[in-house]
Amino acid sequence: MPRAVGPLVDSHCHLDMLDDRAAALAEAARDGVAAVVAVGIDLASSAAAAEAAAAEPRVWATVGVHPHEAASLDDAALARLEELARRPRVVAVGECGLDYYRDLAPRERQREAFLAQVGLARRLGLPLVVHVREAADDALALLDREAGDLTVVLHCFSLADRLDECLARGWYLSFAGNVTYRNAGDLRAAAARVPADRLLVETDAPFLAPVPRRGRRNRPAWLVHTARLLAEVRGEPPAALAAATTENARRVFGITLEG
Repeated sequence: MPRAVGPLVDSHCHLDMLDDRAAALAEAARDGVAAVVAVGIDLASSAAAAEAAAAEPRVWATVGVHPHEAASLDDAALARLEELARRPRVVAVGECGLDYYRDLAPRERQREAFLAQVGLARRLGLPLVVHVREAADDALALLDREAGDLTVVLHCFSLADRLDECLARGWYLSFAGNVTYRNAGDLRAAAARVPADRLLVETDAPFLAPVPRRGRRNRPAWLVHTARLLAEVRGEPPAALAAATTENARRVFGITLEG
């Protein structure tokens, strides 16, 4: 493991999917990850994220329904999601959005669920954490029309060809371990151009383990690999990258760091 680059915030982690949450958080803390944002993708994982945040001083939570689960977001589920979103240390709505790559829910239901969660974020004054895959036109149009007043985080940023549009809208762009992959030159070029005050870094654990851990189940501690790669492509010291992304996470999510 490379040396820690400074306090980092893992801005997107599926903590409930990790084999041993306590061990993963302890390892992350040792390697300089000062906080983890645990992300919900359905009601069960959203409740788990909120409960983890209540129990762990280094964990904060988001609650949401992923586009794959969009068909489950009826009125009762939305009411439950709102109840979870009002809990202490829940700092955003999402992961929500559109995914036309897998198409695991009808596209119209995906759009309806996305719109409902945009409305929830607005009612509660929370940021919106957005997943977009092979659906850029519809997702950007919906965000333009409905979320102009919200703080938006594009998680696992993949819209390199729409970078200027995303920056013009004031959104935050979060880069995951796939930016380290050999074929991700377009993402690295995009990351090099993101203003320092719009950049976030994440693991998306247990997915998208960065090089040199690719192919294994990702862990929050491995955020340091992605952070070092981003610093390299941006031509800045790793400590500066850590400081900027950590400050951005604190500003976006309203989190505080232990110690």
